[in-house]
Amino acid sequence: MAGNENLVVDNSVSISNANHQEDINYSIELNRWLLKATGIWPRNENTGLLEILLSRFLNVLHTSLIIFLLIGTVLYILLDVQDIQAKLNKIGPISFTTATLIKYWLLILHESGIKRCLDHIEIDWKGVKRQEDRRIMLETAHIGRRIVVISASFGFGALFLYRVIVPLNSPKMVVGNLTFRPLAYPVSKVIIDTRQSPANELILLTQCICGFIMSAITVGSCSLIAICSLHACGQLKILMHWLNRLINGRADENDTMDDRLSDIVKKHVRVLNFITCTEDSMNEISLVEIFACSLNMCMVGYYMIRGWNNVNTINMLTYVTLLISFMFNIFIICYIGELLADECKKMAESTYMINWYQLKDKKALSLILIISMSLSSSRLTAGKFIDLSLRSFGDVIKTSMAYLNMLRAVTS
Repeated sequence: MAGNENLVVDNSVSISNANHQEDINYSIELNRWLLKATGIWPRNENTGLLEILLSRFLNVLHTSLIIFLLIGTVLYILLDVQDIQAKLNKIGPISFTTATLIKYWLLILHESGIKRCLDHIEIDWKGVKRQEDRRIMLETAHIGRRIVVISASFGFGALFLYRVIVPLNSPKMVVGNLTFRPLAYPVSKVIIDTRQSPANELILLTQCICGFIMSAITVGSCSLIAICSLHACGQLKILMHWLNRLINGRADENDTMDDRLSDIVKKHVRVLNFITCTEDSMNEISLVEIFACSLNMCMVGYYMIRGWNNVNTINMLTYVTLLISFMFNIFIICYIGELLADECKKMAESTYMINWYQLKDKKALSLILIISMSLSSSRLTAGKFIDLSLRSFGDVIKTSMAYLNMLRAVTS
């Protein structure tokens, strides 16, 4: 399949869908809100200088905040505490923060590829001519919006519980004449003494803001993969409808069989190029997500087991929400990868099942290429070597449980 450099977005496409702007917003607006808040929404030719500067400022600010959070906690477990259990309690937050920082940089690095994918989606909406095609695209867009909402609910819900409720619900610690609240991400005294006021309150506020940023990055990256993959699924479903009309055409349209076949081949190539562009832009992010979720689910499971005897409703609710959030994100990525692969196979089957023998001359040979490309089209992958499928999701869960059992054996 052609690389994403072959994905040419024709911005001069004729606009057939009078509701294209509303449809585009319905499809991608939730992702736009999340990614604009973190400064990683791709720019276009209408983006002003002020908006570009603001985006770059947010990139620097958010990176600095995450690095400060990460370095402070790493130094804390290296210099300030000696107890192994206390160190393990912060491995999970460090893992999540590191993975989020890497995903943030990858989103910035692949900005041009992501822009090509989004431009492709916009042009597909503009070019919709038939109501049944628009209905299919709206259905997939609706599924995408629901995924974003659910992912955001768990992601930001876990953030609120872990960064705000747990610290405020925890009893204040007293050391000498100092009384302070424990932090979700302790900061080494080498950097700042967070036992003092107002340092304690300022760091708590900073960590809440940083938590919002990291949740937006996590939800935004996963939902971006979902939106692009679902859009490709919708386009393949439209193609299958076109194939069913290839021989006899439509009663309300005066086009020839050659015209219909040409439209099908062109759109199929376009969809395959879009899938490749999505794969090239997102496979590294998917890889980070898979490895991070494996470790994070392991650590959250470990914290739940350790805290089972000292039942704390708020803490357990927080751990359960975190676990569901991690599992949901990785499940969605793997499930949609499987769904896209299935749609490609269905495309090949639909091509074979039409009355191709009624095609004149050697026109049926054109369908062989469609079948071949559909069957050989690449799956979405994580890092180009892990297929995104339900089997991969099962492997992630099994790996997390294996790590958890090993961790329990070592620390018991």
